[in-house]
Amino acid sequence: MDGTDARGSLGASTRGMSVDRFPTCRRLYSLQSFDTGLRSTTVCGIVGILARNAPVPQELLDKATRSLAHRGPDDHGTVILRETHPEPVELGLGNRRLAILDLSPLGHQPMHDQETGNWIVYNGEIYNFRELRSRLEREGALFRSNSDTEVILKAYARWGDRCLNELRGMFALAIWDAHRHRLLLARDPMGIKPLYYCNSDRHFLFASELRTLLGTGLVARKLDASAAWNYLRFGSVYEPDTLVEAVSAVPPGSSLSWENGTITANRYFDLSLSPEDDSPAHRNRTQLEEEVHATLDEAVRMQLVSDVPVGVFLSGGIDSSALVAILRRSGVQPSTFSIVFREQEYSEAEHSRAVARSFQTDHHEITVSQHDVLDSIPTALRAMDQPTMDGINTYFVSQQTRATGVKVALSGLGGDELFAGYASFHAVPRMERFKHFWSHMPGTVRGTAAAAFAALAPASDQNRKISALLQGNGRLIHPYFLSRMLFSPQQRIGLVPRISHPDRQRADAPLRMSLQETQALDSINRVSYLESRCYMLNTLLRDSDFMSMAHGLELRVPLIDDRLARQVLALPGNWKTGGSSPKRLLVGALGESLPASIVQRPKRGFTLPKLGTVRWVRS
Repeated sequence: MDGTDARGSLGASTRGMSVDRFPTCRRLYSLQSFDTGLRSTTVCGIVGILARNAPVPQELLDKATRSLAHRGPDDHGTVILRETHPEPVELGLGNRRLAILDLSPLGHQPMHDQETGNWIVYNGEIYNFRELRSRLEREGALFRSNSDTEVILKAYARWGDRCLNELRGMFALAIWDAHRHRLLLARDPMGIKPLYYCNSDRHFLFASELRTLLGTGLVARKLDASAAWNYLRFGSVYEPDTLVEAVSAVPPGSSLSWENGTITANRYFDLSLSPEDDSPAHRNRTQLEEEVHATLDEAVRMQLVSDVPVGVFLSGGIDSSALVAILRRSGVQPSTFSIVFREQEYSEAEHSRAVARSFQTDHHEITVSQHDVLDSIPTALRAMDQPTMDGINTYFVSQQTRATGVKVALSGLGGDELFAGYASFHAVPRMERFKHFWSHMPGTVRGTAAAAFAALAPASDQNRKISALLQGNGRLIHPYFLSRMLFSPQQRIGLVPRISHPDRQRADAPLRMSLQETQALDSINRVSYLESRCYMLNTLLRDSDFMSMAHGLELRVPLIDDRLARQVLALPGNWKTGGSSPKRLLVGALGESLPASIVQRPKRGFTLPKLGTVRWVRS
């Protein structure tokens, strides 16, 4: 009996079943029935517990899987695999699923490949899965479902780890290779979907959420001091660290394998490098920009793949308006959703309405008030997997959009990072030049100026940052991190006076790793890379994931399609700034389709009524 046969007896639990083809492996099933009703909670989540010379209790696996129920209300399942060679090992896999593709029971997880004996649990969407399926069928692969999950299983069977380079989408996955007795974890190139792991002498654990790992009782609840230091520095924890000392994040574009107790890490995608056929050297600028425009159109269209309706978050800014423009150009009339505040001074309804009218969308306005926002704060805080100084607004927008019945939404997140939309693209290069100049000034001059600004520092955030830059005397890691700093070093020491110097040094490691990847980039592209791998990864994407999934809403982000991102980053930085409009490469891709009032209006933060400005830029 394979996994599908077991599901044929809905709700059945078969224990200790032998498998003749794999005599060293026994499978324990707890495969629950598929619920075709769509209830309003959240998207997919995965968990795994691998034990060496020890059992995986079914009740523990069930509890860990239930902790992810908010991520997938439509289906759930668990399986426990037992290996006796080369050493006794048990692996428990659990999944909660929000059905987006293949709404039938055949899309159930954990999913088993009859031909190889491999198993998979997976969170995300593979947008090119139909293309990959056709290739695999030509190579002789046989499919039993219409799901992208099975495509990954078959791709791994044919191509091994190289299959990761073929997947275009957002994902966090775990594959048990029955032949090699190997567990493979992998995360998508841009880090859209989260994946955490913990390794100890007897257990290797992974999950979509940090709190799921803590809930197993197998992970010590010990605060990571260096991660806390970065939280105070930037308002979020910087990967691969987490707030729990023993738990790390699988980096974007990376895989991690467990084989006979040995952990091996591998990076399969490098954002800062372009494939040879994408290199801009000796190529025409017009041609390169047209190729970016074509990839942009393709990325938006392909992310409509779904067996349920897809909406668009529309704020009236360039990024979300670009999504609507591309969809209309492709003959799609999207449903758009905008938050409209009753308090007129906070409302941007006129801008989203202008875009909706211009492109004739099926437009929905969600009217909210100060009272609505305040009521949402306690539940938004409970939805956080790791603390953040941002994200409550994302929770609120997702809550209201999901309440209309939408299950999948496109967001313009990432447009500022890739297409140079932030003020940092102008400020940081200037700070770089000043830092170089300042490091060559006499020490007496540096000391006097630093002391003067230190006295002025409490007066404003800008003064604090200038003071830190002056006092750095060239030793500051990079001005970009200063631009994103919330609390100064002195303020952080006041908040956590007992933090050790080694912990402060360790906190700089993720920053230095990111900076090291930018050495060959020009100043504009260096900022783009750092914004993508630091602020976007550690704040925007993380917040968007757990805040949208708290409501059963799958959020897709076409503007950071990995092929598009690498193409854009390969172009000279000065092609992206200056000119008569902001984000000129993105605006240029849309021709004359965007209303001038949208392109030229000043950038404005998303402001919640009576609560002050929240650090989330309009997308």
